[in-house]
Amino acid sequence: MGAHDWVAAMRLALAEADLARATDDVPIGAVVLDEAGVVIGAGRNVREAEHDPTGHAEVVALRRAAAARGEWRLSGCTLVVTLEPCTMCAGAIVLSRLDRLVFGAYDEKAGAVGSLWDVVRDRRLNHRPEVLSGVLAAESTQRLDDFFRTHRV
Repeated sequence: MGAHDWVAAMRLALAEADLARATDDVPIGAVVLDEAGVVIGAGRNVREAEHDPTGHAEVVALRRAAAARGEWRLSGCTLVVTLEPCTMCAGAIVLSRLDRLVFGAYDEKAGAVGSLWDVVRDRRLNHRPEVLSGVLAAESTQRLDDFFRTHRV
């Protein structure tokens, strides 16, 4: 599948990212789709809202998808997220046995799917999902730029 096949799902992830702004969380969103393309889990950053250092959009979406399925293995599923996952989230992606990761913008400062590290494609690990990047990257980057323009410390 090409990037155009994932645009609708990425728009759902971007809508999740927009909801993060209400709690002053970084606008990153994610959705998990099953084999039929049905959303079985959605999440956004909730670190500020829930005072949880693991409250990344990917982790929230993966937890919800696993709960919906009634098991931790998410074989056959795709995670669509607005920003390249960090090391924690990349590890969770590998451990959840997702078939595919689709993300928008690269994260040059903390990305673990090609920018700084490439955890999900590391041949030393027992599972390596397919990766597709750059889907609606400009939209994701704009949300992040707008957020950080008013939140620089």
